[in-house]
Amino acid sequence: MARIAVMGAGSIGCYVGGRLAAAGADVVFIGRERLGRELAAQGLTLSDYRGYRRRIAPPDIDYATTAQSAADPALVLVTVKSAATANAAQELAQVLRPDAVVVSLQNGLGNAAVLRDALTTQTVLAGMVPFNVVHGSDGAFHQGTEGELEVEDHARLAPFLAAFATAGLPLQPHADLLPVQWAKLLLNLNNPINALSDLPLKSQLSQRAYRRCLALAQREGLELLAAAGIAPAQLTRVPAPWIPRVLALPDALFRLVAAGMLAIDPLARSSMWEDLQVQRATEVDWINGEIVRLAERLGRSAPVNAKLVALVHAAEQGGRRRWSGPDLLAALRSG
Repeated sequence: MARIAVMGAGSIGCYVGGRLAAAGADVVFIGRERLGRELAAQGLTLSDYRGYRRRIAPPDIDYATTAQSAADPALVLVTVKSAATANAAQELAQVLRPDAVVVSLQNGLGNAAVLRDALTTQTVLAGMVPFNVVHGSDGAFHQGTEGELEVEDHARLAPFLAAFATAGLPLQPHADLLPVQWAKLLLNLNNPINALSDLPLKSQLSQRAYRRCLALAQREGLELLAAAGIAPAQLTRVPAPWIPRVLALPDALFRLVAAGMLAIDPLARSSMWEDLQVQRATEVDWINGEIVRLAERLGRSAPVNAKLVALVHAAEQGGRRRWSGPDLLAALRSG
């Protein structure tokens, strides 16, 4: 069986790599020494909102702290934070075999391009993780929302498809991944709202004021995408252009019309919330910041998403981290 490396063993990397390893794949995790110590002491526990649960004991976890361990694997999953992509690409360029397949499973839109610039002989594919993973205590990683792994279609993925299917994480190939990435990014515009609410996702989305914040951010993004001639894919039962209208419904009506949006594990939170809790730089520049940059390319502005970027950066620096729905909505409307 081909060896697989996970470059960036954080929440997504440990969960996806862990599911593969639990299903029998040969996986090496590459990450920070701190997490390596945690897994060496506690093992790796994987769970999801449907009841899946597996534990990998410490002796069965292959964990490294340098990119050198990616030299042999035929498949490398890059799951580092977007700000670290260029660094990871340079490290991988020194060690990867020329025929390696590299898949970016990261937030944002441009990470695969950054990897391709440095990895000129390898096959580099864009991918996407649509579900949420929470890193709990004692080496536990929990998938709290639904979704399947999306990836650019390529013949060189064929040898690895069975491993992902056996792990319960089948790859969904797309000839053109960009509309899927934009659709996911529109949903991820909620990440800073969830982080600033300091609430679990289900609780936050149950409150109309917070949903109206998300509706503002999505409506702004959808208008810019339309101006750019980009049609986001449909990832949910509700087409992307209709979602802001559904979000703005009163709570009781929202629960009736959009019950699927609330079919979320009560424990689930955004990764941005987790980043703020541990005083780590967030990926807001690669999520809401993408809307701001799209506006700039079109000679327009994106005041709602720009405000969310600014509020999260302020929270990173010790500013206000807990906003009520009405307060946040008022701040976004004031620009």
